[in-house]
Amino acid sequence: MKNQTKPAFIHVLLVFSALFHSYSTSVSAQEVEDENEFSYSEESGKGPSQWGNIKKEWSDCKTGKMQSPIDIPSRKAKVIKNPARLEMLYKPTEFIVKNRGHDISLKIHWLKNAGSIKINGTEYFLQQAHWHSPSEHAIDGKRYALEVHLVHQAKDPKVKHKLAVVGLLYKYGEPDAFLSKLLGNISATNDEIHEKPLGFVDPTHIDIRMGGKAYYRYIGSLTVPPCTEGVIWSVQKQVKQVSKEQVHAIRVLVHDVSKDAY
Repeated sequence: MKNQTKPAFIHVLLVFSALFHSYSTSVSAQEVEDENEFSYSEESGKGPSQWGNIKKEWSDCKTGKMQSPIDIPSRKAKVIKNPARLEMLYKPTEFIVKNRGHDISLKIHWLKNAGSIKINGTEYFLQQAHWHSPSEHAIDGKRYALEVHLVHQAKDPKVKHKLAVVGLLYKYGEPDAFLSKLLGNISATNDEIHEKPLGFVDPTHIDIRMGGKAYYRYIGSLTVPPCTEGVIWSVQKQVKQVSKEQVHAIRVLVHDVSKDAY
């Protein structure tokens, strides 16, 4: 599949991270947490076309051969229809909602465990999930209103591909039940650095049917610096629905109303 140029739009990120004490290097440590180090705006001088020049360890962003996101050609893409090749083993976990000013995050204590997925028998543990608006991936040239990435990491050091990401796309339509609950809790926070217990959240509720649907599979990269390659991507073929009000609410929370989502 032909790689797509890194999109030059501002992403809306809501992140919940599952941090595990047994990991020597977590996904959150590999992905850049300080969003001030890079930008999605080319006018800033730190946009996608410059990511590979900002730091030596980000060179994959410039020279990588398997960069994500991509425009998926539905007629040529590999579609996986066997649920056994993407088995969901998530479980409810206590989360904390935190408004950090520039984004909203949902985190769990490092002693907790939000479960995992299995891909062809290899287990990958959930590390975080975050929402992008508009979507990063495109299908046949079309981008969508919203996209969620569920990021996972394998514990087995012998595994060739250490990271696996499940992507779900959203189009405008009916409100999404999970986001309705999430936004209801987030709206109670403010612009100051503040956090509060959210209670138990079941990651399966992001889409309780996603384990049994067809999806596109390819090997790509992280979509933010350091743009690490060798990531197993599983992008759900069926598109979910989200209301315009929900997308707008997400963008307002992180002060990004610069443009309408697709």
